Amino acid sequence: MTISDPIPARLAALKTGPMTDLKQQWRDLFDSEPPPFNRRYLESRLAYRIQELAYGGLHPETIRRLERLGEQLDGGNGTTRRIRADRDKPITGTRLLREWLGVEHVVTVTADGFEWQGRPYKSLSAIARTITGTRWNGWTFFGLRNHRRGGA
Repeated sequence: MTISDPIPARLAALKTGPMTDLKQQWRDLFDSEPPPFNRRYLESRLAYRIQELAYGGLHPETIRRLERLGEQLDGGNGTTRRIRADRDKPITGTRLLREWLGVEHVVTVTADGFEWQGRPYKSLSAIARTITGTRWNGWTFFGLRNHRRGGA
């Protein structure tokens, strides 16, 4: 007799359960109050934690490798490692999508700014202006909250 794995069902239930259930699961799995983030964040962290507890976490060698890579970036200073120097923009490599007049535009976040259609730009507003021909707040145009006003 084969016993089915309950984990996939638990993961699927995260998508349909009410937020109150997600928050209670957070309390149960992390032994702390859930952060004030959106549903998608809670779902992804809960899904990882459920799988981590059921199947085990990262292999110790993977953890050591990640720590060595982090040390290469910050010289071994753990405090520095937890602080992003570029907190005012999305993480490098993030792709921003926006449809304008039936055309999908993809912008990639780079270390120096942004890239659109193979050209580098210093700001999202410059890209939005090029796409629309009018002045836009780039963060608003691409559906991001303006970080200078307390958003993300």
